[in-house]
Amino acid sequence: MTTSTLQFARVEDAREILALYSTYIDTAITFELEVPSLEDFSQRIASISQHYPYLICKQNDAIIGYAYAHKLKERPAYQWDAELSIYLDSRVHTRGLGKQMYLCLIDILRIQRVHNVYGIVTLPNEKSQRLHESLGFSPAGVMHRTGFKNGAWRDVAWFEKTILPYEDEPRAFLPINMIDNKLTASILETYTACINA
Repeated sequence: MTTSTLQFARVEDAREILALYSTYIDTAITFELEVPSLEDFSQRIASISQHYPYLICKQNDAIIGYAYAHKLKERPAYQWDAELSIYLDSRVHTRGLGKQMYLCLIDILRIQRVHNVYGIVTLPNEKSQRLHESLGFSPAGVMHRTGFKNGAWRDVAWFEKTILPYEDEPRAFLPINMIDNKLTASILETYTACINA
């Protein structure tokens, strides 16, 4: 029986994560036009991982998917928001992996005091739209013809979900490195079990 594990990405995983990401460069799913250098991609992982969860899913010691949260906007008043991103090996689509990885991210983000999460989807992308809808995300609008890639102007849909109740005086965002490791390990174990169920 094949088992999968969810874990936090390390900078040492950058080469393998980048190889997976590079399979999306020729699609409209990412608006990046060229494959980033390994150095740049490693820096991205290191930078994001200081503040937000950056997850990988491994199966037989190979990375088959990764998902991470990151800052939505720079201004301090946006600190309670996070954008989610996910990329899966094409061979594991429709197996529920994306859903479990998103749920894992959201559980960690709640501990970090994030209140709103967002997904940004280039249209059309039925799989990603269904993923967000199945997790209770609501449509938040469409940016029309906002990016040009692969010879066409592309629309981008925004999806939003509230994950914590709103407070009159919200406590400040808590970076991932300030969360108890035992707590995050327990969350990863829970969703690893869900993936393997």
